[in-house]
Amino acid sequence: MVKEYRTLYQRGIEEIIIEKSRFIGYSTPIISEEEAIKFIEEIKTKHKDATHNVPAYIVGERNEIQRYSDDGEPSGTAGIPSLEVLKKEDLRNVAIVVTRYFGGIKLGAGGLIRAYTKGAKVALDAGKIVIKRVYQMIHIKVDYTLLGKLQNEILQNNYLINNTEYDDSVHFFVYVQWNEVETFKKQVVEWTNAQCFLEEKQEEYLTELDGKIVFT
Repeated sequence: MVKEYRTLYQRGIEEIIIEKSRFIGYSTPIISEEEAIKFIEEIKTKHKDATHNVPAYIVGERNEIQRYSDDGEPSGTAGIPSLEVLKKEDLRNVAIVVTRYFGGIKLGAGGLIRAYTKGAKVALDAGKIVIKRVYQMIHIKVDYTLLGKLQNEILQNNYLINNTEYDDSVHFFVYVQWNEVETFKKQVVEWTNAQCFLEEKQEEYLTELDGKIVFT
């Protein structure tokens, strides 16, 4: 399991005009090549009257699948530049399509590369780049006398409490970054003077946008 990777938060769309040609950049997070192909076909159907619909996508935590097409543009001027934007941003599980409506002015090879690069970039910006990071759920069981102190310490140290349950004891369920688990557990022991029960639960990816966890 890759401990963290960059991807998109949501679908994005942005339009730019370059030398009278319209470039519409579309982006989306995906989880499979099938999803990427479905997304590309959706955009191609939506813009079947466009001059070109240039797709690129990367699938897999380790970039196992990388695909692109120039869709009729001169070889190397559209698909590869779009894919390179994904790779430069170090993204995983992302698909983009840059749609072009020709405006009557030829851009030349260099102009096309710059245009599709910009079209891909604005599409990604619209979709918002996020980090998917592995967090471990830590279950902490303490006596009611420690409820306020422990809750305060957890929050003041910027850990995220997912849930709190109450029976004969208090149960905190806290998300902790994968590389901070041992440090956190030692802190809890100190905060409670070892009057606690600690249990490591499941690992899962959480989404970080601008340094803050967001739930989708």
